[in-house]
Amino acid sequence: MPSRIRTILLASVLKPLDDTRMYEKFGHTLAQRPGLQVHIAGRATPVPADAPANLHTHVLQAGTRLSWARLTAQATYWKLLRKLQPDLCIVHAPELLPLTLLWKVLRPNRHFFYDIRENYALNIRTQSVYPSWLRGLLAALVRGLETLAARSASRLILAERSYAEELPFTRPEHVTVLENKYQPVANVLPRVTPVKFLPGQPLELLYSGTISELNGVLEAVAFTKSLRTFWPQAHLTIIGYCQQPDLLQRLATEITTANGAVTLLGGAVPVPHSQIVAAISNVHLGLLPYQPHPSSWRCIPTKLFEYMAMGLPVLIPNNQLWRTLVEQHQAGLVVNFTDTVATREVGDQLLRQEFYPWGVPADSFWAAEGAKLLSIVDDIK
Repeated sequence: MPSRIRTILLASVLKPLDDTRMYEKFGHTLAQRPGLQVHIAGRATPVPADAPANLHTHVLQAGTRLSWARLTAQATYWKLLRKLQPDLCIVHAPELLPLTLLWKVLRPNRHFFYDIRENYALNIRTQSVYPSWLRGLLAALVRGLETLAARSASRLILAERSYAEELPFTRPEHVTVLENKYQPVANVLPRVTPVKFLPGQPLELLYSGTISELNGVLEAVAFTKSLRTFWPQAHLTIIGYCQQPDLLQRLATEITTANGAVTLLGGAVPVPHSQIVAAISNVHLGLLPYQPHPSSWRCIPTKLFEYMAMGLPVLIPNNQLWRTLVEQHQAGLVVNFTDTVATREVGDQLLRQEFYPWGVPADSFWAAEGAKLLSIVDDIK
């Protein structure tokens, strides 16, 4: 690494300080370099006690997505830029781009990377988070801001390969794809492979991560209820965070009528990623009942990498991208989560097939992505 690179700031407004991508992957990878000071700024959350000595955290906001603290976070971020004077800033949220661009104008010898974790403009247009009359305006504003930032950023980082085709402001020579692959957690080992199911065994199912209708949490519950008619020992654990109070109430009602078939961990409060990884290591089957949607159908879910890296058999919808990956490693089955009549057939398939016959897939891990991250930091002149 060039000797002048001494301080790197990674920042997001909504992502927690212990965010899987910003903290566990980017932060820990960069902190491996001697003489480098890594600073992470984000939403307030407890930071793991085993953080490296050269990895520091700063709270940008302690509120929710729609709180006033989201606005005051901008002032906190600007103060942090002026105080730390980072040699490199990695921006993990589009709303921090305006101040980052101003900082770049005032400090032309400094650098920033823009980590594009989502196709934000597409998400705004196609998801019902904002009123319909506002979506087009917000999407155009974000796309214009990203286009402007792309001209000044030293590097664009894409979390998904598909973004290189979807985003008009990207150039191949200016882009690095760093997928959300699995960064191993200490003392948590993959299960023994191959994996084989036996008749009558307990069957612990898992839905992890963001709890939303788009991600199919209600389908996961319905699927589990149906599967129990054939496999009475089936039980579903839902672990993650839900930002929609109405959905959380509906989910609570579904769980109440499930007669002990479903357990919810988290829900109204965020769950540390270490707890999610621990849950993955203690179940038998991972569910990815995503609904077809433009904002997610061309992306590979982080949980799919996590499940495969842990040797957990998965059930996925008929998404060609995911299907190719799963079938390559015999990691799971393609199912129709809305067809409860076919549940017995799924149970029969689970008993017939052997999963991960060649072991845990090495390409599910973050190590190669981390090497690419260090490489683009090294390339800064």
